[in-house]
Amino acid sequence: MAGNKSLEAAVRAKEDEFYTQLTDIEKELRHYKQHFRDKTILCNFTI
Repeated sequence: MAGNKSLEAAVRAKEDEFYTQLTDIEKELRHYKQHFRDKTILCNFTI
């Protein structure tokens, strides 16, 4: 399978990681403002 070769190569090269940018999170959360009102949000991240 051709798809598996590229996946295996990415695993070996460790190039399959990505990180969500804070600006992208902020843009998306604006759509859900009413759902988060008066809520506490715990985020698991490392600085």
